[in-house]
Amino acid sequence: MNIEELRTYCISKEFATESFPFDESTLVFKVVKMFALVNIEKKEFINLKNDPDENLELRASYEGIKPGYHMSKKHWNSVYFNHDVDDELLKKLIDTSYEMIRASLTKKERENLK
Repeated sequence: MNIEELRTYCISKEFATESFPFDESTLVFKVVKMFALVNIEKKEFINLKNDPDENLELRASYEGIKPGYHMSKKHWNSVYFNHDVDDELLKKLIDTSYEMIRASLTKKERENLK
């Protein structure tokens, strides 16, 4: 999956937005809160949130999945492009991150999405 396909997939999520809140190279996808971050200049990896127990399994099973760079290592993974993570798994991991963040929204945050 190239960077434009990744962007299109992330932004297709309901209520997802994109911005550069940190600098001009770190693209952040949010549904109120961040669910994905990618450096569009380096294009090395994407940071995604996941269940801590599943994170351990993923890191043990895939060379291209490491503890989240500049993120909580327990909750976030860096999923490296051009390794052993195929597009299908990458989409599943994006979906999981999005769903976890969306489920964590407060009632007020959810109401503001409408």
